[in-house]
Amino acid sequence: MPGRDDPDWQADLRRVNQPRPLFKEQSLWAIWVYRYGRRVQARPDGLRKRLAMRWYWFLFRVVETCIGISLPKEAVIGGGLRIFHFGGIFVHPEARIGMNCTLRQGVTIGNKTEGGPAPVLEDDVELGAYAQVLGGVVLRSGCRVGALSVVVHDVEAGVTVAGAPARPLHARAPGLVLLQRPQGRQTDS
Repeated sequence: MPGRDDPDWQADLRRVNQPRPLFKEQSLWAIWVYRYGRRVQARPDGLRKRLAMRWYWFLFRVVETCIGISLPKEAVIGGGLRIFHFGGIFVHPEARIGMNCTLRQGVTIGNKTEGGPAPVLEDDVELGAYAQVLGGVVLRSGCRVGALSVVVHDVEAGVTVAGAPARPLHARAPGLVLLQRPQGRQTDS
């Protein structure tokens, strides 16, 4: 079982940074089951592995059904995964997710067609609510994907994209000027 000797699980817990996180963060249940499945998969073949694999599949289905997060053990996910606002999160079994990535509710990381390639997310990638990352795309380190965006092309490091299809924000609205809010209004009493 994932625990003190699993550095990826410890990195996951550090990102939550709460006392008794398993009671407060249901998304950690899905991450814990994923980490457990990876450890079972690495065991030598035999009766213990077969029994542990059955237990994993039972836990996987319970978590997937009750919490709405599908993190199959075949996906490669680095430590420090953080899932905010759990529910409706699906990761393709062939997807690769780097260290310290963040997912929010409704995220799909999958392929475009059956048998097609799955996405690769490098380290420190953030996906907004209901973002979809589809096909053999690569999201480079530190990029951000806005809520409700559909990513079907590679995203360069540190770039923020949004829209359907997702485009870099500076290219989407050239010349956009943000107005500053006035500093403290005075009112007559």
